[in-house]
Amino acid sequence: MEKPSVSASQLNLLLVALSFFTRIPVPKWVDYGDDNLNRASRYFGMVGLLVGALSALVFYLAQLVLPIGVAVMLSMIASVLITGGFHEDGLADTADGFGGGWTLEDKLNIMKDSRLGTYGVLALVLILALKWQLLIELALYSPWVACSALVVAHTLSRVLASSMIFTESYVQDIDVSKVKPLANEQHINDLMILLLTGLAVLFCLPSVAGFSLLVGLYILRQLLCFGFNRQIGGYTGDTLGASQQVAEIVCYMILLAVGFNS
Repeated sequence: MEKPSVSASQLNLLLVALSFFTRIPVPKWVDYGDDNLNRASRYFGMVGLLVGALSALVFYLAQLVLPIGVAVMLSMIASVLITGGFHEDGLADTADGFGGGWTLEDKLNIMKDSRLGTYGVLALVLILALKWQLLIELALYSPWVACSALVVAHTLSRVLASSMIFTESYVQDIDVSKVKPLANEQHINDLMILLLTGLAVLFCLPSVAGFSLLVGLYILRQLLCFGFNRQIGGYTGDTLGASQQVAEIVCYMILLAVGFNS
């Protein structure tokens, strides 16, 4: 069988990543072999870039004819529809597990439970309300600021969450986890491409904003890893989803605090 070209191989990996994190249809010829599922982690940041761009497009078009608050809500709905609420589900499960479990086994069992508990509901309501308010505040500067923030936050938050796969321990039964394909050995090239995606976004920002995001997200990553290790000894697919949601919020906060013109 003829070996696929480098460009065809990379396109396949990008489509695998796209199908893993979104509901966007991909061609039937995509190869989902274990090695491809593993190596697709290099493009998770690019998937975030696409999700952010589509959400920004919805916001920009909506704000032309609707109030800012409604436009922001529609952009949030768009991102949930595009991803299938993948990360929001991880946030809710993590909140339920950490809030309702006393032992490691209890926490992991609660996180695997498909039912939504009080802690999960509170986490979702609070983080979605905060996200809505932050985006409205950013949009008061200009619609383009909100659009840029959506692209930046969706990209960097996924880079941060995905980077944990390369450095932290995996702690859940591999046969039932959402992150099953990613729990295997990773390659340094995959990490480098993932990080370069995030750096490329940072370099497109004014120096103060870019540096503030770099430092702020690094500190956040350290705190999240410390918290996850203390709670369950590592990461699960749910905690990666929770990390994305928290990092997205922190991106909006930092951008709102330092501004896009800094």
